[in-house]
Amino acid sequence: MSTADRSGTSRLWCPSGKAEAPESVVLGVRSGQNAEVVYLADPVPARDVLPVVPKDVEPTRVLRFASHCVSNCLHRRGNDCTLVERVAATPAAESRSVPRCHLRTQCKWWAQIGVDGCHRCPAVATTVVEGDDLGVLVADPSTTQEQLDVWIAKAASAAC
Repeated sequence: MSTADRSGTSRLWCPSGKAEAPESVVLGVRSGQNAEVVYLADPVPARDVLPVVPKDVEPTRVLRFASHCVSNCLHRRGNDCTLVERVAATPAAESRSVPRCHLRTQCKWWAQIGVDGCHRCPAVATTVVEGDDLGVLVADPSTTQEQLDVWIAKAASAAC
């Protein structure tokens, strides 16, 4: 089934979108100890929120934005999003429930990989925090599945 068929629309949204895109909306706020996304019940236009973010704070450090999925994205391979493929390759939190999200019916990640993307979405950071080696790998469009597998295996063996 094509992305357009599954989602019911041919204009899908990226849940890790650009704040400066004209149609951009705030998807959620990064909060708590793990800085995971807490989703808003309704979208808020980014243009209404960005002016109140302090100048010394990168908006993507505290907010997650959604904007249209575009064909010239660095994470695009044909009709697929390679970012969500890399996100899906990372270990999911054990007890994470599927978050309530106003974007789901028009979400590129949902259309491409379904609920698996939703389980991991709250942990995705648009701005990678210093020292987050896995986040750097996932965000890099050139990262291969092999590289992710090696990093994850090393981290798992170090945790034992």
